Amino acid sequence: MPQTTTERFADCILAVTYDTLPAAAVEMAKHVALDGIAVMLAGADEPLGLGRIVTDYVRSTGGTEESTVIAGGYRTGMANAAFVNGTLAHALDFDNTFYPLNHPTSPTLPAILAIAEARNLSGRAIVEAIVTAFEVQGRLRLAATGLETGKGFHKPGTTGTIGATAGSAKLLGLNRTQLLMALGTAGSRAGSLSINTGTMTKSSHSGHAARMGVECAILASMGWTANPDLFGPGGFFDTLCAGIAEPERLTDGFGNPFRMVDPGVGFKKYPSNYFTHRGIDAALALRAEHNLSAERIRGVKIRFPAFDYVNRPNPASGLDGKFSVQYTTAVALLDGKVTVASFSNERRFAPDMVDMLSRTELAVDPTIPKDFAQMYVEVAITLADGSVVTRFLKDLSGFVGFPLTREQRLGKFFGCTEGVIAGPSAHEVLAQVEKLETLESIRPMMDLLRSRLAV
Repeated sequence: MPQTTTERFADCILAVTYDTLPAAAVEMAKHVALDGIAVMLAGADEPLGLGRIVTDYVRSTGGTEESTVIAGGYRTGMANAAFVNGTLAHALDFDNTFYPLNHPTSPTLPAILAIAEARNLSGRAIVEAIVTAFEVQGRLRLAATGLETGKGFHKPGTTGTIGATAGSAKLLGLNRTQLLMALGTAGSRAGSLSINTGTMTKSSHSGHAARMGVECAILASMGWTANPDLFGPGGFFDTLCAGIAEPERLTDGFGNPFRMVDPGVGFKKYPSNYFTHRGIDAALALRAEHNLSAERIRGVKIRFPAFDYVNRPNPASGLDGKFSVQYTTAVALLDGKVTVASFSNERRFAPDMVDMLSRTELAVDPTIPKDFAQMYVEVAITLADGSVVTRFLKDLSGFVGFPLTREQRLGKFFGCTEGVIAGPSAHEVLAQVEKLETLESIRPMMDLLRSRLAV
């Protein structure tokens, strides 16, 4: 009997082993781990209290002390730890991205760390699981052509759930039948609505995916059953993509090369939706080049593709401002930087921000490609004297093909850890992650990540 697409996909997952990974994939897995840990730590202090709420909620539920809640000061069950840490990882929208667009780390790394800590697994096993989880999500994003960016289902809760399940399955050593059961179960746990963008619920999509990845793999290891053909008739593609898919892309070229190597991973410089970053870069460049101040700016016009997801002229909160190209451009012009504090309610409703937003216009240009890799923006600023200065920006530093330098990546890491864990602890975490493949256990590192500075 011919193999199903799902069976072929499962075989690809099972075939990934640490010993066959290229050096570039091992190195990228460590970059991913460091960035993911950084944004989890920073997410604990999300300005509206998102991190505090989810940390306190899970603490109140109790649970076996197996896995660390990042900056939470306690351990809980694997699945609950994955939920909190996945939510923290996406709390600031500072987590890295993939192409086609997806947040590959926030749904998967928390699940991987939770299992690895509880089961005392090696760094090599963690690297293997990270690479597998990324490849699964990358292949699924290629195949699921009906998952439109910015509409319908949010990717961390869909492709992220499957990635988290695959990474968890690798750590738990599931066999082929168990993996098919885990994937089938994950299909029934996949979901998340993009209408919740701009609210705390959006971050929980990654947390939910991480928790479900752990749970689906554990249940399968215990004999839990599900439909073994997740990608067959009536399955993932038919249900979530209205049948618009190219299933053969799940397996064609799987791991050859790994997609975390080619095209690569995008690491964010700012804690906001990635579609806002070109406008931020252009605004910062204009501010520096022309020594701009609020008093010198009469108006701002941002030429942008027809992408409603980030067209929010009056964001309802600082958190909602992360998804407003008008707000992020305005805060870059006013402050000369875009940081976690840029998205507090205090900054959003400050008089100078309210005034600048009233003078900031988004001009939709349907001729600009909507595809993230091909799009561009142009920021035009009319000055008080009537003159106009402009900046066109297409190539985005940090996106695939334009990697951040090591200095930039470490600057982000230490910026995220400052005020959350002690400086010596941050340096030790960095040292541990940079030799991750040599670690016999990550428990000492998780001990450093669990305790936080007094607030």
